[in-house]
Amino acid sequence: MSITNVSSARWSLMVQFALFGLVMSAWTSRMPSVQASLGIGALQLGSLLIVGGIGALIGALVVGAVIARFGSRTTLLAGTIINAVGFGLDAIGLANADLTAFIAGLFVNGLCGALINVPININAAAVEQHVGRAVLPHFHAAFSIGAAGGALVGAGFAFAEVHIATQIVIVTVIVTAVRLWLLRASTALTAHRPVATATGSVGAVTGSVAAVTGSVSAVTGSVAAQSTGDRTGGAVRSALAAWREPRTLLLGVVLLAASLAEGSATTWLSLAVVDGFAAAEAVGAVAFGTFVGAMTVFRFLGTRLIDRFGRVAVLRASGASSLLGLALFGLGPNLTVAWIGIVLWGFGAALANPIAIAAASDDPAKAGQRVSVVTSFSTIASLGAPPLLGMLADAVGARHALLVIGAAVIVSFAVAGQVRKQPPGRAGAPGAESAQDHSLRTGAAISGVQRDTSGPDGNGPGA
Repeated sequence: MSITNVSSARWSLMVQFALFGLVMSAWTSRMPSVQASLGIGALQLGSLLIVGGIGALIGALVVGAVIARFGSRTTLLAGTIINAVGFGLDAIGLANADLTAFIAGLFVNGLCGALINVPININAAAVEQHVGRAVLPHFHAAFSIGAAGGALVGAGFAFAEVHIATQIVIVTVIVTAVRLWLLRASTALTAHRPVATATGSVGAVTGSVAAVTGSVSAVTGSVAAQSTGDRTGGAVRSALAAWREPRTLLLGVVLLAASLAEGSATTWLSLAVVDGFAAAEAVGAVAFGTFVGAMTVFRFLGTRLIDRFGRVAVLRASGASSLLGLALFGLGPNLTVAWIGIVLWGFGAALANPIAIAAASDDPAKAGQRVSVVTSFSTIASLGAPPLLGMLADAVGARHALLVIGAAVIVSFAVAGQVRKQPPGRAGAPGAESAQDHSLRTGAAISGVQRDTSGPDGNGPGA
């Protein structure tokens, strides 16, 4: 793979991540308009939004098999088209106060979210593997920037008094067109990656013939002499096999904690500042902006720490920062101390998500199935956290309720060793640090060219 192709994929994916954040926050930033268009209250709206979460969970459970069967490019294409259909249904529902159409759109968008999220994360991990150093957090920073931009887009349409349905149509058309334009470049590194079929057979080989005790099922991106039914069954078996891998499940726990740390701030931080310190609503909004800013900056700068100290050390340091930040925010005597906690919390939440995704992608041939599993834990967190924190907030206040997130962070700290770089053959089970991880951590170079320490053979192109 040429340096030009890697660079093209990298920047195309940066835009894909930014668009993913933008398209979601552009309409969620106009929830008052959504309520008014549908004529429903906050409680009803909250109940409706759970439908999207259910769709997201189903999507996360099946996307591994879909990618194993069809590849990341086709999956991303399908997700892009289905996402446009989902937003079309939402626009119809909002334009006509049609709850049925709106609910259908929420479910479809939740379902296809994984069909976009998982492929772009797999391809971003492939970029990291070709570059030979940690860059995945940069893509997640692009998502955060896109989300902030989407909020501004929503605010602009609201200021111009444009109906929410019209806004959704305009944004969806533009975003879909750009996504389709970038599709080939953003999936170039995995376009010819073979399909992993089943335990005991080889799922992917690039440039060489692989042999194991079992059968060779794929060579250089093609499946050897199998019917469509065999390939589909193999893809399903391969996806289900990932759910039996201890390391993959523990990586899911890491991502669950990361999602709680990040998602709870998105939902509750502004309210906690307003209620906990009797602050103005604008102050709460600025507090959330501070959290997002801290997280985004550290996602760009923290990659050097991963390269220098390794995934495990950085994940544990991130957990410590999150715990300290949550403690200062939840127990601090005044807003100044709490604000310091917000910054530390944002720093701590920045890298855990991309580190877990990168670890799940250590074996490129099984990245789709494993990323699907770990992102399922993230979806579970998004479904379970709002009602849990809501009940606690009613009992003890939103600021103190957020302290419970610390329990998940502690568990993540305890299993942090699972994010160590694993060679492809062992990436599904707990194990010691590999020589490849040590090479990546210390920045070893051979003949003046940085090694690709993440590729299947450890000798991929450098950058």
